[in-house]
Amino acid sequence: LRQGAKFHNGDPVTADDVKFSFERYRGAAARMLKERIATVEPVGPHRVRFRLKEPWPDFMTYYGTLATGAGWIVPRKYLEKVGDDGFKRAPVGAGPYRFVSYNPGIELVLEAHEAYWRKVPSVKRLVLKSVPDEATRLAMLKRGEADVVYLLQGELATEVKRTPGLTLRPTPIVSTHWLVFLDQWDPKSPWADRRVRLAANHAIDRQAINEAITLGSSRITWSVIPQSFDFFWQPPAYAYDPAKAKQLLAEAGYPKGFDAGDLWCDAATATMSEATAGYLQAAGIRAKVRPLERAGFFKSYQEKKLKNLVYSISGAFGNAATRIETFVAAGGPYVYGSYPDIDGLFREQGAELDRKRREAMLHRIQQLVYDKAMYAPVWELGFVHAHGPRVAESGLGLITGWAFSAPYEDVKLKGK
Repeated sequence: LRQGAKFHNGDPVTADDVKFSFERYRGAAARMLKERIATVEPVGPHRVRFRLKEPWPDFMTYYGTLATGAGWIVPRKYLEKVGDDGFKRAPVGAGPYRFVSYNPGIELVLEAHEAYWRKVPSVKRLVLKSVPDEATRLAMLKRGEADVVYLLQGELATEVKRTPGLTLRPTPIVSTHWLVFLDQWDPKSPWADRRVRLAANHAIDRQAINEAITLGSSRITWSVIPQSFDFFWQPPAYAYDPAKAKQLLAEAGYPKGFDAGDLWCDAATATMSEATAGYLQAAGIRAKVRPLERAGFFKSYQEKKLKNLVYSISGAFGNAATRIETFVAAGGPYVYGSYPDIDGLFREQGAELDRKRREAMLHRIQQLVYDKAMYAPVWELGFVHAHGPRVAESGLGLITGWAFSAPYEDVKLKGK
């Protein structure tokens, strides 16, 4: 631990806080972490030893990055004093900004933590507002009621380009989007035929969707794994070819296409899902888009309650192995079925400490996923953000793959 680092209440950040925070962690990766870690032992005030039950090359990827958030540290003494409810009302951390107030669904107010170890933040007060409507966000930017706004699409993003004083900031992130054929392991389903899955891949005009929704700022992909991740393998492209898609469907026994049932999605991706479904329908694959609010979507997805098709998304950090573990290999939280050859290789690579051999195994897994056409990848989403004339540094894009303004301490206003 960095000596001299302090929480917002002045308490030092210690090894005891690290152990306490790990034991308190209840996030999505809690079970996996607890099953693989034997002990967590403070070794003096500034060192912590994690003992693993078996070799695990990805431990620090899971623990020490945004892949899980399990490494976030909270102050033990303060939390034990105020309790969980008290901590929710007045949280204390060790980052560049301290908590001031929170009005659920309305706004979060933060103020600069002058004792932050890296640097004193330039902007002394941050107000983060929740504004679900895109047009309202843009109007606030135009009126000077907001300095940075997130997530503008299509015509609204184009309007920013036409407005003097406003700056459009496309921001590439690690959020991959892909179509999941949930029923491919059901021998009675059309999706059990690889030709049908290939047809779906050739039916989608990814670049047209990209231009229409994110002004071309997204990156077309043929993988569920972001290109910036360690161990990424670059697959060949699926050409947009609706004639080939129809031919493949006919060869599979569906010359008139077929009814594919429901296409489930997070409501936030309804526009992308509708566009994807439109291209599928043009080729003969007829699906009805079923948006769900985010929490309900991921809960139903993880509990294996969905059928037919899912427009899947993930912006979790990590590497190729972490993404495969979550979405491809047997036992993953969003895995509805798997293939023995992939599962066997995945188990092997998990115990392999030689990086080159491990990389070869992970590349082979990705090649098998591609060869089987397990999914129809769409893109690595590019968020289209914008900022107003007061902003000297928005923080957008400073951290590779991160979707929003960060680090906050680097955000600057002109003349400040």
